[in-house]
Amino acid sequence: MEKVLEVVRRFREERDWGQFHTPENLAKSISIEAGELLEQFQWNNTYDKEATAEELADVFVYCIHMADAIGVNLEDIILKKMEKNAKKYPVEKAKGNSKKYTEL
Repeated sequence: MEKVLEVVRRFREERDWGQFHTPENLAKSISIEAGELLEQFQWNNTYDKEATAEELADVFVYCIHMADAIGVNLEDIILKKMEKNAKKYPVEKAKGNSKKYTEL
């Protein structure tokens, strides 16, 4: 993951785009790219794997920029969130069940 972070950051720095990467702008960009990812499934459940992967990559790239903009470590926040999710969705209650934790 370190190589990915380095490449994404260098790409931004070489183009001096950090000035545009405010948390607000990045949140908008994440939402826009997520919409483009969803568009791959708009009319049916078949999809172009390559196009879908590119849209997914766009979402991740903007998420990396957002983490930098707000000063958080992606690994730390993901692991913390997974710990929280494990408590909200214990295996014995959630396995094979799609209900929200408040309904388990």
